Amino acid sequence: MAAKYELKLGAATREAFGKALVELGKADENVVVCDADLSKSTFTHLFGKEFPNRFFSCGIAEANMVSIGAGLASSGKIAFVASFSAFVLNKGFEQLRVNVAYSGIPLKVVGTHSGISIGEDGPSQMSVEDISLACSLAGFTVISPADEVAMFSLVKQAAYHPGAVFIRAGRVKVPVIYGPDQKFEIGKGIQLTEGTDLTLISTGLMVAECLKAAEKLEAEGVSTRVIDLHTIKPIDRDIIAKAAAETGCIVVAEEHLVDSGLGVRVAQVVTETNPCVMEFHGVNNTYAESGLPEEVLEKYKMTAADVAVTARKALARKKG
Repeated sequence: MAAKYELKLGAATREAFGKALVELGKADENVVVCDADLSKSTFTHLFGKEFPNRFFSCGIAEANMVSIGAGLASSGKIAFVASFSAFVLNKGFEQLRVNVAYSGIPLKVVGTHSGISIGEDGPSQMSVEDISLACSLAGFTVISPADEVAMFSLVKQAAYHPGAVFIRAGRVKVPVIYGPDQKFEIGKGIQLTEGTDLTLISTGLMVAECLKAAEKLEAEGVSTRVIDLHTIKPIDRDIIAKAAAETGCIVVAEEHLVDSGLGVRVAQVVTETNPCVMEFHGVNNTYAESGLPEEVLEKYKMTAADVAVTARKALARKKG
């Protein structure tokens, strides 16, 4: 039987990011932060209030913000730049590619309001390509924490991680999965439940939905393994290969386009190690509509019940 998780609603990962910045700022005067006129939404305003001389508001100019951050990072500062994922990656991509990735600058880039759970703000601000774009930048590490505990820890690790880092954060509050003593390591996934019939692999807010889906499947007699891949690049090949070999059936669930996100990277590992039945659950070749976050997630099938449906499809294929 899989372990039982009592999932209670916690803070949004963007809020945990802001609190982690303040702790970093208190411990290290080299930490600096840039924002693109959205500091109250990204929670970088917490850092700005504590350390106004180390906080730079760049206005609605994400490309310039990335270049400024790259300059600060190249001069020895531990520099973070933050905005909505849709803005910092799409508007700042050329600067991220040339001034950061190509130049080997260890800038820390944080995109908040990722995915479709941003809700009412609508499709122009829903980033469903950010994982793909970030992973395409050579030398970048890409992280997508599942809850406030993971975000708080991984932001602090990212500050001193060699090379550039992209961290994906969300707008909505998410269930707390991890206890305060949980250890996180960049590049290493976490197996949350045991299972021999099926593996659910996820990242971000979909990890909690996978845990709920696993409970539903366990009630049907399906032994379900759940893995949180909080680091998407570099990906944990060992945990994926082991799951493929031991369960022979993998479903990847993500709040991202299935054409280019976590599932594609997991499939590459499975193909190269232990090929098995796979299904991919996410946003399917579309942009979501505006609406309340819970309504949007339900319409575009980002709930535990929907993940369970995809899991049953994968199991049926496995059974032949």
